[in-house]
Amino acid sequence: MKKKQQESKLPRPSEKSYANRPLLDKLGVMPESRIALINIRDQFFLAQLEGRAADVSRGWPRKDSDLIFFVAESTAELKELVSLRASLKPNGAIWVVYPKGRQDIREIAVIAAAERAGLVDNKVVRFSDTHTALRLVIPLAKRESSPPS
Repeated sequence: MKKKQQESKLPRPSEKSYANRPLLDKLGVMPESRIALINIRDQFFLAQLEGRAADVSRGWPRKDSDLIFFVAESTAELKELVSLRASLKPNGAIWVVYPKGRQDIREIAVIAAAERAGLVDNKVVRFSDTHTALRLVIPLAKRESSPPS
């Protein structure tokens, strides 16, 4: 019994190593991912992405995108989430990248805009020294089931 109690106090390996994972891993970027970039100008991120994913588009996303990276500099830009959702795979994600510490766009505004678009937030990541990224997904209950094969 004591051994179990001691083991439960130890950090799990995944918790300990998560902070050291590369940004693209935290964001869920896989080599086969269909990715769209909207207003992304971070050269470090773009260079990393170029080395990992082959199917990357800039501007409006193609249908059935796995990941959409959308930089929003103001709350007014968040209205685009409604349209972006239509390009997303049912199990895909929109990463809203927004500036840290600004009063004109805060996490609560991103979450409210996500709700209006029928999305929920489920993860936050430090995107850079100046920006945070919030992952938005279609709720499980609202995802279309895939057609039988």
